[in-house]
Amino acid sequence: MRGKDRFVVMDVAPYHCLRECELEAALAQSKTDVAADRALKETAVEHMARMERLLVQDAGAGI
Repeated sequence: MRGKDRFVVMDVAPYHCLRECELEAALAQSKTDVAADRALKETAVEHMARMERLLVQDAGAGI
């Protein structure tokens, strides 16, 4: 595709550093969300039931 970034070639060591930074940022965001009570605490069974309900809702809405 013209004018669109598609690939980057780089040494693996800087790539791993970038990935580690991304993971650390995601962890920090998760901790912030938990501290601000923007996270759900549920069992795996509760989570799966909630996902099923959302799928049914989406199917009913034609999504």
